Amino acid sequence: MKKIPIRKCVGCNENKPKKELIRIVRNKEGEISIDLTGKANGRGVYICNNVGCLEKAKKTKRINRALNTEIPNEIFEKLFMELKNNE
Repeated sequence: MKKIPIRKCVGCNENKPKKELIRIVRNKEGEISIDLTGKANGRGVYICNNVGCLEKAKKTKRINRALNTEIPNEIFEKLFMELKNNE
């Protein structure tokens, strides 16, 4: 039986399978991007596939703290668009 990787959402703090979450990555150059493959190099945080968790994480600046950098609004806008497309 294959082990399923579990990750914690920064919005709701629930542990979920990695495939159900969206990864946000900060690479060595400090660029922030959305990693849909889950394999990009860099520091990553995971967020649930719903708008509520993203709004909660943005409001409490959990993503900023986890990546040790300020997240530009355009990244949040891309994430909101991605989540709306998945609904």
